[in-house]
Formats: sequence, structure tokens, C-alpha cells
Amino acid sequence: MERPSPSYIVDMLPPAANLDNPAESVPAKHLHSSLNKIKHPVNVVRWTPEGRRLLTASSSGEFTLWNGMGFNFETIMQAHDAAIRAASYSHNDDWLLSADQDGVVKYWQPNFNNVKVLQAHNDPIRDLAYAPTDSKFVTASDDSTLKIFDFAAGIEESVLTGHNWDAKSVDWHPTKGLLVSGSKDHLVKLWDPRTGRCLTTLRGHKNTIAKTIFDPLRGNMLATCARDQTARVFDLRMMRDVCLLKGHEKDVSTLAWHPVHASLLSTGGSDGSLFHYLLDEANAPPDTVPSIAPWDSPDPSLAPAQTIYPAHRVPFAHEFAIWSLDWHPIGHILASGSNDRITRFWTRARPGDKECFIDRFHIGDAAAESQGTYDRRGMQRQRREQEEQEVEDEAEGLVDQQMPHKQPTLPGIPGLPMPSGGAPPLLPGVGSGNIPIPPPGSLGDFKFPPLDPANPPDFSKLAALMGSSSVPPPPLPGNFPQGILPPGLLPPGFQLPPGFPAPPPPPSLSFNGATNGGALPGLGADAAAAANDAASIRKRAPLPSQQESLAMEQRQGKYRIAR
Repeated sequence: MERPSPSYIVDMLPPAANLDNPAESVPAKHLHSSLNKIKHPVNVVRWTPEGRRLLTASSSGEFTLWNGMGFNFETIMQAHDAAIRAASYSHNDDWLLSADQDGVVKYWQPNFNNVKVLQAHNDPIRDLAYAPTDSKFVTASDDSTLKIFDFAAGIEESVLTGHNWDAKSVDWHPTKGLLVSGSKDHLVKLWDPRTGRCLTTLRGHKNTIAKTIFDPLRGNMLATCARDQTARVFDLRMMRDVCLLKGHEKDVSTLAWHPVHASLLSTGGSDGSLFHYLLDEANAPPDTVPSIAPWDSPDPSLAPAQTIYPAHRVPFAHEFAIWSLDWHPIGHILASGSNDRITRFWTRARPGDKECFIDRFHIGDAAAESQGTYDRRGMQRQRREQEEQEVEDEAEGLVDQQMPHKQPTLPGIPGLPMPSGGAPPLLPGVGSGNIPIPPPGSLGDFKFPPLDPANPPDFSKLAALMGSSSVPPPPLPGNFPQGILPPGLLPPGFQLPPGFPAPPPPPSLSFNGATNGGALPGLGADAAAAANDAASIRKRAPLPSQQESLAMEQRQGKYRIAR
């Protein structure tokens, strides 16, 4: 097929400008591969409602945000204590729900302030979905049940039972009170959320259902995929399957509808393949007789489902199973998250671009290297440079929302951190000059009053008085034996009377937090070493509180009207 020249790129328009030609929106070109410094399988990918960032959720319980334009790392945070299995934004774009392996559901604001934690199930939650009004949401769990919760109160309203095995997927109709669920028992069920009654059961798959999702545009179609290497499209008006999507050689693990074209459906396989189907084009292989759609047959109720083959194949999109797919709200970029711990971005091929169809994702590494479209060594070098860049980006990002570690301070000087290395501490208001610290025995210009030579003190009477008293004298500071004065209590040149032991010489203080004779008085050597170690740890600033975040949003003109 002859493609137009590169000069026609000026005629490329968003998908919404060409609703009659969904083939132009097929994402055949690889844009970018993003990966974290510490790599974990990516279970969920979700574009933020405005499309400026991509949120990925991993098996380590972390949220990662990627820039939607440059696809570079923005920030990472520890969102859950277990692997995140599902996430969904509300229809009004004000909330995010996430669910994990421990059955915990968390509420998040757009600035990722966690405002509620809900123990929804005791088993892993595999999927969740919002109601069209955002007033309720539903969860699907490995305990074979679906649960409907009131969003505002966080209270369980009803439990839907009917599956005989783990519930793997759930979705709420975009406009109606209708639920769909898929289970490990090979069944797809439709539910009435008001009564909790199962309306019908759709059969056709021969293995575990992996994903069920309603058509977000018209709401008449339901797409399902399973571990039987097929995906099916059901017509809710006929309550039967009308399209059978074939082409995968392994299990189909996920699928996604295009947000603009109702006939474009993308699927991801457990072998890392990414296929795109056009439901109004059979695309049958040359040696296969094309089938007709049921509504084109004389008796649609008895006609078999039409077999649809991929309009475009990316067989080597990932090395391992693709767990999640999500389209950009405009419909020009598709994001995929995989078990190979990489998030990839795909887009439409440019006019005149032929190399994107013979790259490593379409024909494999060895064939692409022989074609000259893949440089293995250059790719490895680029991967190392990208990982180094991600490390730098993560070093600048906020790792978590915890307060910074408390730094040890000098004794008697609150707020002044312990010095590290050989540099003296900076005293507030003094500057960075080398200010000598006086030794413990020096008292500056202070002068003790002179003793009265006419009436000298009788130290023997004082000792006898202290010995006859029933109250012992107060303990001396520091670990000094009774009767031995600590260093620095007497002025220089003072003569002790007979019978009083001389105090030890005062230790000389150095700037590294220790003395010539050991650690600082009252601060052990272990504490000083811990202080030096803590001073070398890079501290993070905490995220703003919920009130501060709300005030920032209100200053931008948002959230001023009460709902």
C-alpha cells in the first residue's frame, strides 16, 4: 500500500476531526518506553482526566506519574502496602479510587492526597468501577462476590453473589443502572445494581474471563476477553455475541475501547502482543472465507458471530503479558503496562513513515537488526542513559509523604544540627565564619567574687554538715563518681582545700562532634556516629496538606462552588 509523503503531516488532525475513518487512529508507531529505577510489573495504567500525565500502578504498591508530552518521569509515591490491582477516575474528574491485593480501597484527590482507606474485601480486589453519577462504586474480588459501596459514606450497600469462582472484572454501564462482571467460572453476568439480581448470563468463552467493559460512547456493545485466546463483542439489544475477535496465539489479558471511534478496539495478549481491531472490517486472511455480521443475515438470532481479524498487529509490543491498556482522552496515544516492568506509548504512524512497520516491535529484534531499523548496542546504551536519567528524576521527585527524619542536634542548642565532617556548625545570625568554640572550663569575662580573708570558709564544718544530713547531695551531671567534681566547674587557678580530689582536666572540643577524650559530654560515641550517618541522608520535603492543596486550587479558580 502506498503511503503519502511526509509533507502531508500538516494535514494530520485529532481523531475527533475524522469520525468516519477510524483506521487513521490505529496506533502503529512506538513512541517511548518508560521504566522506573527500581522496576516492578505494571498492573494498571490510567491517563489523568485532562490527559497531561499518565498514572501507573505497580505490584510494589507505588504510583508513578509520567509526563504526557515528553513521557519522562515526574514523581513516585508509595500508595499501597500491597500490589495495586485496579484504579479508576470518577466521571467528574475529582476523585481516584485504587484497590490492592489485600482488599483495601483508597480514595485519592487529584493532587494525590489520601482522604479515606476502606477495607472492602478480605481477598484481592481485581477490578472496580464508578456509577454514572459517581455516588456509588462497585468492586470485584477473588471471594467470588461483587460489592456496591456508597462513595460519600464509604459504606457497603449490597453484595452480589452468583459467580462460582473468582470475580476477575466488573464495569458499570456509562449511562444506565447496569453492571457486568466476568469470572473464573467462564461466565459473563449482567446485574441490576438496585436489587442485586442477576439479569442474564452470557456464555461463549471457554476459559477465565480477564476483562469486561462497556462501549463508552453508545453503550450498546459489551467487549469481553478471556484466556481462551479470543475476545468477543456482545450486542446488549440482542443479548448475544455478534463479533468474535481472533488472531491471538496466547491468552488475551486485557482490552480497551477507543474514546472517539466506537468501532476501534485494542487487545493485549499474555505473550506481549498488541492487536487492533476494526469491528466494521473483517480483515480475513487470504485463505479464509469472510463471514457476515448477524444483523446482515436473514435470521440474526440464529446466525453465528462474525469473525474479525486484526486490522494491525504489533506481535512484539512487550516481552511479557500486557496487563493494562488505556487511551489518551483525545484518542491519539495508547499506553500499555506490562509484566516486563515497562510502560510503553503508541501513536499513529506519520505520513511517509515506513520504518515504524519494520521495527523490532513488529518483526522482532533479530529481523529488525538485519533490516537496519534496530541497533542492539545503541539501544542498550540508550537504555542505560534513560535509566540514569530516571534515577536523577526520581532523586528530584517526592518519594513519599512522610515527614523528614529528625536530625540530632548539639546538646543545649535546640534546632542546630549536628556538624558532619570537619566543618564547624553554622550558628544562626552569625554567618559562616570560623567561630572558635570556648572550652568547657572557660567562662569569658565572668569573675568570681573574692573570698573574705578575715572570715575564710571552714570546709571541715561544711563536710561534717553534709555528712550528718539525711538528704544526700544532688547528683552531679554526667557519669562522674561521687566526690569527684566534673571538669569545668572551677575557675582557673582555684586552689582546692586539703581532702578534696582534683577534677580531671577539661577535654578539648573539636568541630567534628567529638572530643579528644571521646564523645561530647552527654552524647555517646554511637549517637555521634548516628548523627554523622543521618546528616548524609537526603531529606524530602512533605507534600502539602489537604487544606493547603485546596487553598492552592481555589487560588486558581477551582473548587469554589459547593456541590
